[in-house]
Order: sequence, then C-alpha cells, then structure tokens
Amino acid sequence: MESLAIQVQSLSKQYHIGGAEKHFSRLGDQVFYNLKSPLRQVRRLFRPEAAAGPDATIWALKDISFQIQPGEVVGIIGRNGAGKSTLLKVLSQITDPTRGSATIYGRVGSLLEVGTGFHPELTGRENTYLNGAILGMKKVEIDKKFDEIVAFAEIEKFLDTPVKHYSSGMYVRLAFAVAAHLEPEILLVDEVLAVGDIAFQRKCLGKMSDVSGEGRTILFVSHNMGIMQKLCHRGLLLQNGCLVADTSMAEAADIYLRTIEAAESQPINERTDRRGRGLVRLLAVDIENGNGSANSLSTGQPARFVFHVSGIMPAISCVFTLFNQLGQRITSFKSDAPGPDDQYDPLLGLKFVCELDQLLLVAGRYRIDVLIRGGGERQDHVQAAAVFDVQEGLLDGRVVKPLQEISVCMPHRWTLPFEG
Repeated sequence: MESLAIQVQSLSKQYHIGGAEKHFSRLGDQVFYNLKSPLRQVRRLFRPEAAAGPDATIWALKDISFQIQPGEVVGIIGRNGAGKSTLLKVLSQITDPTRGSATIYGRVGSLLEVGTGFHPELTGRENTYLNGAILGMKKVEIDKKFDEIVAFAEIEKFLDTPVKHYSSGMYVRLAFAVAAHLEPEILLVDEVLAVGDIAFQRKCLGKMSDVSGEGRTILFVSHNMGIMQKLCHRGLLLQNGCLVADTSMAEAADIYLRTIEAAESQPINERTDRRGRGLVRLLAVDIENGNGSANSLSTGQPARFVFHVSGIMPAISCVFTLFNQLGQRITSFKSDAPGPDDQYDPLLGLKFVCELDQLLLVAGRYRIDVLIRGGGERQDHVQAAAVFDVQEGLLDGRVVKPLQEISVCMPHRWTLPFEG
C-alpha cells in the first residue's frame, strides 16, 4: 500500500437524532426495549413528529469506497448535508466510523472548522508548537518554520495572546498557516477559508497551489466550483451520504450543478432540501422582464425579482445570491442594506420585490439561492430557488456578446485615437 495516500473501504457513519444512543446495563432492559420497538414504529405512522425521537438515526455516510494516490488534489463536493464534512472528520480521526475503514498513509494536517485543533487557553505560539508535536514533528523542525508561519498568518502582535481572544479571521489565518507550513503529507481543508477576508483567501489558495506542486495530497471541500476546478484534478461527488461520482473535477462539478438545477423543477413550497427555523418560509419566486413577462431576461434590459413568503415577522429580510453556470457566486442583493430609493408598500402583501433598471449580466444561465432571515435567525434557505436564462442584448446601445467565464458587463464609453 506504499503507493496510496488514503484508502477508504465501505465507510459508513451513523448519527442518532434527538438523543444519545441507547445503552443497557441489564439484558432484561434490552429485551423489554426491543419488544416495544414494533409499537414505536406503529406510533410513528400516525405521529410523524415522533420520527425524530431519541432513537431516530441518519446515515451521514453510506458504504463509501475510494483510493487516493500521493500528490493528488481532490475536491469533495455536494449539497449541504451530503456528508462532506463528516468524511473529513473521519479521515482526521475526529470521529470514528460506524462501519468500514479509512486508512491514512502519512501525516495529516486538518483545517476543518474554526476551533478545531487549537486549545483556547494556549497562545498562538504555544498552539503552533502543539500542532507540530501532534503531527510528529520535532521542536527543531517547527523552529525552522515558525517565522514563516507567523509572517503568513499576519498575527505578530497577538502571537503570545491566548487564542480564545482571537477573532474568527485571526483564528483561521493562524490555523491555515500552521496546517500548510508544517509539511503534512496529507492536507484536509474544509470550507473555513470563507471566514477570512478576500486578500487572505487568495493568499491561501496560492499556498495550496504551491503545496500541491510539492507533491503533497490535498482534499478540499468548497461550494465554489470555479476555485475547485482551478485547484483540483479529481472530484468526489457526495449525495445523501453516498458517493455518486468519482471522476474529473470538471465532470463532477457539471453533475453537481445539474443536480442543483434539477431541484428547481419542484415547487418551492414542496421542497424539503431547505434549512432554517421555518417560522417564515419562501413559497415562490417570480422573475419578470420590463414587459412583465417571465419568459427570459435580456442584457441591459429591466428585471424584476419577486419573492413570496408565508408571513411577516420582526426584522425580516430577504437576501438572494446569483450564481453563474459554473457555480461561481456573482453578486448578492440584501433587503436589509437600505438605499435611498427603497420604499415600504402597505399593499404589497407577503412578498419582497427587487427591481433592476438594467440587467448587467451577459447571456447565459443563472441560478438564485434565497435566504430569509427574521427575529435574528435564519428562517429559510433554499438553494436553486429559481433558474433563469439571459439573452444577448444591448447595454446603453452597445452589443454585449457572451464570453466564456465572464458573467458581468458594465456601462462604459471609449475615447479613441484619430486615424488620419
């Protein structure tokens, strides 16, 4: 097995919902509990809410098998709840599998979520040495990398401060610097890079590219398909805990984006793949052009987005985010970021309306993710709440042609040199 970095065989992970797994100290108690099981099943048929009782279970991972060679850069993708983070936690030995095995050949550096791997009472300096020791490095090896880690993390002033006082951005900067510079053979990275600022995200991606060029193995989880396709050569697509595709990153991303768009064909009020407390829910999305038609939109023309909700509550707001056909986030519109032309309409009813005088998207296909917040909490979050097409059009009289990997156009004018 020397040619392998990771070998996963029939890996499954089960979680219990609503309470801890039942344990019995006497055989009689277990027999009595099992005899009552048929009665519990019948009760759940008539009381669906009982299905999430103390002994309800879910399989976060189901019979997953794959092998990864040393030096491979592999992207793990899938919708929320697909099992991506659970898989990395099993590979990091943070949690044990229920069945199957995951064998790692080499030192592992993990950056899974803010707080993982650091002791809050220890300083940044102490945690750096602690992480190096966990990786099996000697103090002299850590000493050689220490200044480089501190410079990359940009936390020199706070190096001897306990990390419990760090902001989430500082935490991530130090955690990534430690994980990337202490030379693990295998680096596991979850979506935590989204916590840092844009400049640091670029810095991290550049470092990950350097690490992959050094022949080290990387497993990377992200929803940003543009970054994934640039960084990763191979993609593992998870769906409901199952491995449904193991192929090139481009093909895996294409399958993933098609599964997201497929959800849009189901009425929003019937969708179960949503997250939030649910006191207010998104019911429907209408997309209209300047003529009130919902057939399609055109570059440079007006556009109107209408979001129907089930109710109104204090501090309610609507956020919708546009993604292009590569799954890259284009822009977001937030109702709670007020503008001088915003208005309240007492006759509007249970809906939010966002109007654009000119649509600055080039021709192509786009999707909308919608977030409804209220009472200081996320009430509803729906991926691919709507999908729409933009046709080629004019922007201030100028023809705008579709270009690969370009999604946005802007009004502009030229001053040209005179041709004598």
